[in-house]
Amino acid sequence: MSGLLAGKRIVVTGAARGLGYQFAADIAAAGAQVVMCDILSAELEKSAERLRQRGAEISTQTIDLADSISVEQAFNAIGQHGAIDGLVNNAALATGVGGKSMMEYDIELWDRVMQVNVRGTWLVSKAAVPLMAKGGKIVNVASDTALWGAPNLLAYVASKGAVIAMTRSMARELGERGICVNVIAPGLTRVEATEYVPVERHQLYEQGRALSGAQHPEDVSGSAIWLLSPLADFVTGQLLPVNGGFVFN
Repeated sequence: MSGLLAGKRIVVTGAARGLGYQFAADIAAAGAQVVMCDILSAELEKSAERLRQRGAEISTQTIDLADSISVEQAFNAIGQHGAIDGLVNNAALATGVGGKSMMEYDIELWDRVMQVNVRGTWLVSKAAVPLMAKGGKIVNVASDTALWGAPNLLAYVASKGAVIAMTRSMARELGERGICVNVIAPGLTRVEATEYVPVERHQLYEQGRALSGAQHPEDVSGSAIWLLSPLADFVTGQLLPVNGGFVFN
């Protein structure tokens, strides 16, 4: 996909590690300038430098999705360096949010997951839109857990279901501005954030996929690149599961 995003400036949240890092790396390899954002500022800088050493054009911005002032300040800083052409809403709270039944879930954890995963996605999108012209692209990252109802993961599943619903509403509203909004739903991916997931859950996925085996970050990033590119200029409001056929949409 070299050159597919040439001349574009793309913001990726949650880019310090895992799937977000892979998005940033592959989007940069497709020719875009990438603004990598994360709350983990030290790790973010290390990840950005790793990509710069490969020749990628990278800038960074520390951001806390749960803090509306932090989001506003981050995008004010991003905007000082020009417009953006795309946004990948990847950042989410995933580690430590599972393992309890709906009867055991505590209110504080529920609220924190919703604050980051749902409100954060909205706040970042709201801040990014004024920096986008006609032809801008937003790619939200949900999860296929919202499609099959993974147990003992209620707040996370609910938050990702909300991201899917938000995408459709955002697509309706932002279509007037010529901005496309779509959502991808990865399956269980081998990244740092899923190291806590029981071996049995990984086996369930790996054996149940039409394309059997483990899913890695590079299996997901191509779908985001396509949605950010001119090839998807007439695609909006759509849900794209990227899970090797564990569930079909």
